[in-house]
Amino acid sequence: MARLADYFVLVGFDPGKRGSGDGQGQILQRFPEKDWEDNPFPQGIELFCQPSGWQLFTERNPPTFFVAVLTDINSERHYCACFTFWEAVESAQPQSHPRNGEEEEEEPSSPVQPAQLFAPKSLVLVSRLDHAEVFRNSLGLIYTIYVDGLSVSLENVIGNLLTCTIPITGGAQRTISLGAGDRQVIQTPINDSLPVSSCSVALLFRQLGITNVLYLFCAALTEHKILFLSSSYQRLTDACRALLALMFPLKYSFTYVPILPAQLLEVLSTPTPFIIGVHSIFQSETQELLDVVIADLDGGTVTVPECVHISLLPEPLLQQTREALSMVLDPELEVADLAFPPSTISASSLKMQDKEIRAVFLRLFAQLLQGYRWCLHIIRIHPEPVIRFHKAAFLGQRGLTEDDFLTKVLEGMAFAGFVTERGAPYRSIDLFDELVAYEVKRMRAEEGNKQKILRHIKELAEKLYKNENPYPAVTMHKVQKPTEGCHLRLHQKPFPRLDEGTVQWIIDQATAKLQTAPPAVKAEKKCMVPSGPPIAAIMERNGNALANSARRLEVVRNCISYVFENKMLEAKKLFPAVLRAMKGRAARHCLTQELNLHVQQNRAVLDHQQFDFIIRMMNCCLQDCTAMDEHGIAAALLPLVTAFCRKLSPGITQFAYSCVQEHVVWTNIQFWEAMFYCDVQNHIRALYLDNNEENHTDEESTEGPQEARSALEIASEQLRLWPTMSREKQQELIQKEESTVFSQAIHYANRMSYLLLPLDTSKNRLLRSSGLGDVESVSNSFVTNSIAGSVAESYDTESGFEDAESSDVANYVVRFINRFVDKVCTESGVTNEHLKGLHVMIPDIVQMHIETLDAVHRESKRLPPIQKPKLLRPNLLVGEECVMEGLRVYLMPDGREEAAGGNIGGPPLLPAEGAIFLTTYRIIFKGTPTDPLVGEQVVIRSFPIASLTKEKKINIQAQVDQFIQEGLQLRSCTFQLLKIAFDEEVASDSAEVFRKHLHKLRYPQHVRGTFAFTVGQSPKQAMQPKAKEKNPSLRTLSKNLVKNAKKTIGRQYVTRKKYTPPTWEQRSSQHFPEDNEDEISVSEEMDRSTLTPTTTIKPSDKMTINHLVERACCRDYQRMGLGTLSSSLTRSKNEPFRISTVNRMYAICRSYPGLLIVPQSIQDNTIQRISRCYRQNRFPVVCWRNSRTKAVLLRSGGLHGKGVVGLFKSQNAPTAGPSQTDSTSLEQEKYLQAVINSMPHYADASGRNTLSGFTSAHMSSSDFSDKRQPKLGSLMKQVMGGKDDGPGTISRGGKWGSIRASGRMSSYALNMEIGSRLAGKDLLGAQHNGTPSEASFLRQHRASLYIIGDKSQLKGVKPDPLQHWEVVPIEVFDVRQVKASFKKLMKACVPGCPSTDPSVAYLRSLEESEWLSQIHKILQISVLVVELLDTGSSVLVSLEDGWDITTQVVSLVQLLSDPYYRTLEGFRLLVEKEWLSFGHRFSHRGAQTLAGQSSGFAPIFLQFLDCVHQIHLQFPMEFEFSQYYLKFLSYHYISNRFRTFLLDSDYERIELGLLYEEKGERKSQQVYKSIWDYIDRLNKKAPIFFNYMYAPEDGEVLRPYSNISNLKVWDYYTEETLSEGPSYDWELAQGQPEHVEEADRQDTSAPQTKRKIIWPCYDNRSRVEPDAISKLLEELHNLEMELGQVPERWKDTWDKVKASQRTEVRQEGSRTPSSLLMSSGLSHHRRSLGVYLQESGVGSTLNLSLDSDTSSTSTPSSGKQGGRKSTSTLYSQFQMSESENRSYEGSLYKKGAFMKPWKPRWFVLDKTKHQLRYYDSRMDTECKGVIDLAEVESITPGTPTMGAPKTVDEKAFFDLKTTKRVYNFCAQDVQLAQQWIDRIQSCLSDA
Repeated sequence: MARLADYFVLVGFDPGKRGSGDGQGQILQRFPEKDWEDNPFPQGIELFCQPSGWQLFTERNPPTFFVAVLTDINSERHYCACFTFWEAVESAQPQSHPRNGEEEEEEPSSPVQPAQLFAPKSLVLVSRLDHAEVFRNSLGLIYTIYVDGLSVSLENVIGNLLTCTIPITGGAQRTISLGAGDRQVIQTPINDSLPVSSCSVALLFRQLGITNVLYLFCAALTEHKILFLSSSYQRLTDACRALLALMFPLKYSFTYVPILPAQLLEVLSTPTPFIIGVHSIFQSETQELLDVVIADLDGGTVTVPECVHISLLPEPLLQQTREALSMVLDPELEVADLAFPPSTISASSLKMQDKEIRAVFLRLFAQLLQGYRWCLHIIRIHPEPVIRFHKAAFLGQRGLTEDDFLTKVLEGMAFAGFVTERGAPYRSIDLFDELVAYEVKRMRAEEGNKQKILRHIKELAEKLYKNENPYPAVTMHKVQKPTEGCHLRLHQKPFPRLDEGTVQWIIDQATAKLQTAPPAVKAEKKCMVPSGPPIAAIMERNGNALANSARRLEVVRNCISYVFENKMLEAKKLFPAVLRAMKGRAARHCLTQELNLHVQQNRAVLDHQQFDFIIRMMNCCLQDCTAMDEHGIAAALLPLVTAFCRKLSPGITQFAYSCVQEHVVWTNIQFWEAMFYCDVQNHIRALYLDNNEENHTDEESTEGPQEARSALEIASEQLRLWPTMSREKQQELIQKEESTVFSQAIHYANRMSYLLLPLDTSKNRLLRSSGLGDVESVSNSFVTNSIAGSVAESYDTESGFEDAESSDVANYVVRFINRFVDKVCTESGVTNEHLKGLHVMIPDIVQMHIETLDAVHRESKRLPPIQKPKLLRPNLLVGEECVMEGLRVYLMPDGREEAAGGNIGGPPLLPAEGAIFLTTYRIIFKGTPTDPLVGEQVVIRSFPIASLTKEKKINIQAQVDQFIQEGLQLRSCTFQLLKIAFDEEVASDSAEVFRKHLHKLRYPQHVRGTFAFTVGQSPKQAMQPKAKEKNPSLRTLSKNLVKNAKKTIGRQYVTRKKYTPPTWEQRSSQHFPEDNEDEISVSEEMDRSTLTPTTTIKPSDKMTINHLVERACCRDYQRMGLGTLSSSLTRSKNEPFRISTVNRMYAICRSYPGLLIVPQSIQDNTIQRISRCYRQNRFPVVCWRNSRTKAVLLRSGGLHGKGVVGLFKSQNAPTAGPSQTDSTSLEQEKYLQAVINSMPHYADASGRNTLSGFTSAHMSSSDFSDKRQPKLGSLMKQVMGGKDDGPGTISRGGKWGSIRASGRMSSYALNMEIGSRLAGKDLLGAQHNGTPSEASFLRQHRASLYIIGDKSQLKGVKPDPLQHWEVVPIEVFDVRQVKASFKKLMKACVPGCPSTDPSVAYLRSLEESEWLSQIHKILQISVLVVELLDTGSSVLVSLEDGWDITTQVVSLVQLLSDPYYRTLEGFRLLVEKEWLSFGHRFSHRGAQTLAGQSSGFAPIFLQFLDCVHQIHLQFPMEFEFSQYYLKFLSYHYISNRFRTFLLDSDYERIELGLLYEEKGERKSQQVYKSIWDYIDRLNKKAPIFFNYMYAPEDGEVLRPYSNISNLKVWDYYTEETLSEGPSYDWELAQGQPEHVEEADRQDTSAPQTKRKIIWPCYDNRSRVEPDAISKLLEELHNLEMELGQVPERWKDTWDKVKASQRTEVRQEGSRTPSSLLMSSGLSHHRRSLGVYLQESGVGSTLNLSLDSDTSSTSTPSSGKQGGRKSTSTLYSQFQMSESENRSYEGSLYKKGAFMKPWKPRWFVLDKTKHQLRYYDSRMDTECKGVIDLAEVESITPGTPTMGAPKTVDEKAFFDLKTTKRVYNFCAQDVQLAQQWIDRIQSCLSDA
């Protein structure tokens, strides 16, 4: 029973204190006057009666009532019910002093006579029970008696009130009466642990809404400060009460003041959390609170400040709670959209709604805390239970470790209280206990079913309601109320002073009566608290994740059993899978269980290898554990690490713990506490289990879950028995428990020292390094032990860890353990003596352990380290030397998938472990894959240092079980990427040294430092001493000075001793050697003034003009007949061009060769002046002449702005006088005119014109404008950036790329019109309607010279119809774009890491790189130039500085136009001439030296090679060299292995003395300085550079397709050979296959299989599976070797085979299948049928892809179907004498293909070759087409068709029908026609 009210107090206004602004209250009377013993009188009641301050009012207010709550020092709550009414103040003293401000405002004009004032007076009941209604009624009754003057003694009523006692709980109903004829019923709740809320919760939701209340709820649970504002005190109290009710079963334990008085407002700035209510008039004071969540009840808002982050409930609970709340509060929401909403739905009554809301929150807590009892640790049972909660395990099992909200709640005070209160195993239980134990399964099942959830909520709400209102109120309340408006009565006497004596007497009597009454003992129903299902049983959410893990667990189990059975190889194979599986929790648990079994079977002593496996597994297992160890993995491993061990030597054992210290969990004190409590609980459980004799079952049976009783169950049993035990028995149990805890503490002190003391304690303070550990590893395991006090900082920085004397590990560990021991021992009640003993013991334990560790450390040092794979040495080239010995690294997979298993499948070759070597030439990785399934393979990946484009540091995890390691990512422009992680044994400084060396080698000071120069010297010389480096840098300096000077002055000579060519005088005096039959004609009109003999030279540098003659360009000029060669120095004047030596001193243009071809009529001194108009002085020079049309190709740099404008405007603009500009541009014009004059058809139109037909009359405009213009027009339009509809690449005689576009005929007609329109009007500006002048007639609407220039330079240039040249402005990309594009291309082909984003796929990034569109552009320009040259116009390519794109275009044009350049020899010549001699800046573009480092790598030459590769793909039979040859050049032009591609021009090469040492000065046969020699030598040995399909056609001009759809990505960019590295260093790749075969042979016992498995990206396909011809040649070679003959050269063999093939065919007359490849066995469609021999490293793979749908419309060429009889080429190739077998010849008209005119052609019938050839004219050497007689079906007389020659008899027409098409012919007359028919017939019959 409890008192209903403890004190009754009367509080009034204190008149004495009025002066100070606010008044104060004073206690007038209180009953009883002396405090109750059990409940002292609370202080400060007078503040709480008037929370907004005591004030006087001018009128009476109605009485008010509210309940304030005070909390005393023992955190007991006192409920103060305040009933306030107003009384008139006796106005004794005059009201002269100012009243406080508020009142003055209220009555600004006070009358002279002061108005009557009223003061508040309060009746206050103080109680510990919260029965607000009863208090309201009781105080109201007292007021009524006073106001209405009822004849009842107030003293009696108050006495009765104070003596009234009621039961606290149990649901009793009690009727009380205060003796004033009143009657009240008090209902007590059934269970007082459930809060009573009446309607307050529902009201709170009504005021604030669901979301806001949830915010407040979460804020209260996560300990934020909460402030309620309202203008009603009662509402503040209700809101606070409601919030506390929602938090049940957690109890709020911080400051709780529902109504805060004005004087105490500064409480709001307290740092602790609180729930406080404040009247709204103080809202302004609350504005500056920064960290308080403010809920405004009247406005319905909750304001969360910016700095406060409230963690909300975890999903899906948050969503479920919201839904449930809206179902309760707003049931109409569900049916709001229904057409016929049910009429019955409405919310419950407010009281019921209140309980329903609470039910929702009760469910929420049951779900949040489900299974909490399984994480309780009971550490002591007697004398009273001590219980701890294992937070980490709870979060881990719930899968909520990341969840902010739950973590904060579990760390909060409320939850600590919850554990203390509800943890006890034996107590009375309430609704929450039942819910969390029995209903969780039901809640899980009902998830998502709204009806069932609502039903459950209603059931719970019923129970809660029943608890508050156990009985329906039978008795009626009867309490008198005052009459209406009584408070307004004018004359009201003040509240009487009560007689204390009377009241006290009543109280004393009541207490005396109570003492005599027997004590009412309420029997508490205590019982064992049910635990509910364990969490695991509930958490089956991730069922699917567990399904596939069964197989993984199997793997883990197998691997462990293999380890213990010593089947190491098996274990090794499973090992990577096990490490991968360790990512999953189940696998880690499985590992600990398995290991545990083996410990129990006494298998804990291991040998070294087993030990190592176990350690690696444990480490892998632990590395994913957080410091909290929420899954208990570390806990499970803790006993194991002290069990597994290995014998190092007699008496010295190393335990596993010394190798697994690297984990953060060991330094987390919470982990150790949880472990300790867990172990103590187990021991205490065992203690009582053994006590119960009847429970003496064996260990085995207790393992069964049925028998095993949990510690809590045992504890509750013990607690139930406790009161019945004797005192001694109790003492004995207490003592036993205490010593159990104590022994565990000692045990843990040991354990902690094991895991915290590092193996090598000599290193005083080892904090964890970057994760790689110290370099010399102490265990021989893969794991180094560098932990030591790795968390000194995290724990006690305050304990002076930084001081020198205390900084050793031992002290740190001792302190750590002491702190731990103090904490757990005080919590678990260990006696003080024991604790002191422990503190003494700990340093000894640590010291002892250090001593044993020293011995272990010493011994483990002696162990041989675990066999890491031994480092494989790479093969080096002759002269290549190691700069750094191998660093052990892992080669990690990058974005290319093939090597890592990837999309094709195949074994994961990467990651591989091995070493990285740095040599003077390359960076090489060599190693073996870490995957044991491919462990026998060797992986090599390397690239030349010179090709390194980017190096960046990265951090990667090399192996699953290792820490993050530092690594490097090295990218090379040979399309290779090395992504390496340094092994932990590599110190980070060696990695730095590696980087420094790499940088030094990549960017030498000077070209002399590159490998091509240093090869063969020792690498020490490569890093020259400082003194020597001055030279090169001076040289570059002077070079730049000279260059700049030359630009400004225009003519200045270098005066230096070193490497300058001799002056002309000196050379001529040296007399040309006699044996040189041909001399060069050198112009004699040399302007001597330009060549002053200022330079001297040592005669020893044999640099005579002979050397210049031997240069590539010169040989080529001779071949084309551009430079006349005769024995005298006089030249025939009629030669249009001459070889000028004006630049032999490299004076005019530093980057040009010494000998140049210029027009005959131009003097050398003119050249000097012209050169100034061009960039870099690169004036136009001739580099190629078309042998047929005699058109020439010129190249130059772009024009300087001045020159351009002058050139095109000088004629039209009248000039005052010949200024400097004019004269230069006139000379320039003269120069161009001289070029034009050199062209034969311009010089003499009537004379020998090789352009077309029979006579110049046939050069009718039809021939040109109709036939070629469309072609050129459309081409030009395309190149200049316009759009063109047709394929735009159609032309006469010539071969078009592969036969893909078959429907080209139809688009042709259309194209013709468009083209002629474009050509006529837009481009060339010739007016068709105007009368053509003589000149324009001669030019056939076509300029004689086209200048291809850059659009940007040629702005504002108008074409002038009078001039003979035409400017074609085009847009080109600059070097910057090439660089950018190349970077993107590299990233696309060799990505650094697999792209996660699907949008960044390979093809997308390839397109974005725009590489192919650049290739397309170059090809397009080149084809245009080819066309122009082929139609007889000369072309000057004048783009950028004349050494990048110009070079690309010019070389491609020559390659396309001249078959000679498509041979090995010719291609070499082309590269030497156009790229090397004409000064493509290889060193600068390749960034080969330190100076070029900033400019970066620009692959101009590579782009050219890619273009050649594209052409090669389209015309596989036109090139003598294979694709491999192109790749070889691509690789080596940047590799710096050869000197050929070093330096920027011939001048620089001469300066270094490079140019002329190539002949006869080789120091060693092996070290090749020139790539060409190397290629020649290789080509003699093996057919790797040869294209077996080479069968060129005479004088063939190639016109490749350049559309992007026709271009292919070069496989050079994407493929690699991991078995041997790049195959371009031939010597390195050779030595390998033999060993493989030997290995195979030894194993003859095993059944041999013929199958070969070829892995993509690993094997060298061409070697493992060579193509048919290479294989045959190789076999032949081997056979000859076996027979002891000197093997024949492969080339000779090949030539013989081809020759014999030819004779065979002639004899048989039929085509045998054997002649498939080389004879005419294939139809003339051979190109289109694509007998592709795919190139490769060694030869080629024969791949016959015969397209079925090739049709005869493949090329609309004039009567020649894009193909020809291949036999002819065989003849012409080997027996040139036979090539022109002319059995009969003559002129016929032939009708062109569809829609083409009739043309006169010269026909030759060749019986020998069995073919009909035709030529443009009799003199023409270049065959325009061939009709194979083998395909002729019939010859019939024909009929004339449209456009046939008019004058001819129609009988002279005849048709020739072949399998492909019908040819229409027309002879001069009938006889001739008959003769032709007979001859052809006879040929056919002979065959």
